[in-house]
Order: sequence, then structure tokens, then C-alpha cells
Amino acid sequence: SPSGLLFCRTTGNKQDSMGITRSSFHKRRSTGGKMVAWRKKRKHEMGRQAAGTRLGTKRVRTVRVRGGNLKFRALRLEHGNFSWGSEGLARKTRILGVVYNASNNELVRTNTLVKSCIVQIDATPFRQWYQQHYGVELGKKKAGDEEAEAKKRSKSVETKTAKRRENRVIDQALADQFKAGRIFAAISSRPGQCGRADGYILEGRELEFYSKKMHKKGAKRS
Repeated sequence: SPSGLLFCRTTGNKQDSMGITRSSFHKRRSTGGKMVAWRKKRKHEMGRQAAGTRLGTKRVRTVRVRGGNLKFRALRLEHGNFSWGSEGLARKTRILGVVYNASNNELVRTNTLVKSCIVQIDATPFRQWYQQHYGVELGKKKAGDEEAEAKKRSKSVETKTAKRRENRVIDQALADQFKAGRIFAAISSRPGQCGRADGYILEGRELEFYSKKMHKKGAKRS
């Protein structure tokens, strides 16, 4: 675990590694006093090295854990299932890169995938679904060409898509991202534990919040 602590003891010239622990004996009390380690570490408090999942061709390792169960340690991932909450669908798509991480900028530079990091994903599967469902092609440069049909459809299909278009609502900030072919999403799974990088598309106030954060960090770097 990244939050664990590695304890070492030195005996003469030999250094014995005591392993990573998730106990809190090394921390101080809320009042500031030091904790006395009145017992040794326990097996159930054991931690492991962080997975450090990066972008790349899928590479997942299994780890035997307490109770004979298995964890799936993803070392490299490049695809994931991402849901579009307001439309109620999910599609498998390619992860293009990490753009924001609240805890550490180094994880952005190294394209490390962790839970709650903000990534950019390929918009193609979602754009294709939107065009097929509503008959509207997102990401068109001209506003007048937005509802241009790519192929002929039957009258019944036209009626159905026209009825769907009456009630369609899409966040303008999200629609603008389709022009570049990449959209912002948050990872909600734990790649180092379940071996997957799944998440959801950012929209509404959450998209607005993270856009401000990314703009602020970009301004600081420049």
C-alpha cells in the first residue's frame, strides 16, 4: 500500500527488512504525543509495494492475498470501460493520457493510473453511438452541419430519432470536447487491486470544477 511504511533494522553490517505495514504505531496521536509500539506487527496489517500502473499494452499479474483470495495487479493498461451517466451507457475505449491528479503532479508526468485521477479518453465510440441514437454528429465544426446524416435511413428510423432529439440535452462544455476527439473522464476503479481502469465521463459541475483545476495548474507551470 502507498500509505504503508517500510521498517528496517540494522544489525551490525546486516540490514534486515521488516516489511511494509499498514498499522498506525509509527504515527502520532491526535494530541501530538508519540505512540508506544506495545506489540509487534501482525500479518493482517501487512502492506505491499504500490502497483504504479502505467499506460501501455495490457499487463496484469495475480497476487495471492489473505484468505487465499486473488488480487489483480495491473502494471500496464491502455483500455477501460467508461460510462456516460446522463445518457446511461458505457463503452470500452482507449485511454490517451493522464491530465490531472489531485495528490501528486509526478503521477501526471509519468502517466500513472490510480483511482480518481483525471484522464483523456478517445471520444469515437461515444460519438458513433450518439449519431446512431439521435442522428446528430457531435464535433462538427459548423453548427448548421450538426444534424447532417451520414447515410440514408428508413422513415420509421427517422421518426424515432426525431422524437429522441426533442428531449436531448447535452452539456455544452462536453459537446465542445468532441471536436478534438478526446474527452475528460475520471477513473473510479482501482487498477492495482482489480486490474482494470474503468470510470465515467466528466460532465456538469464536476467537469467545470476539474477544468478550473487543470487551467490553474497549467497557468502555474507557464
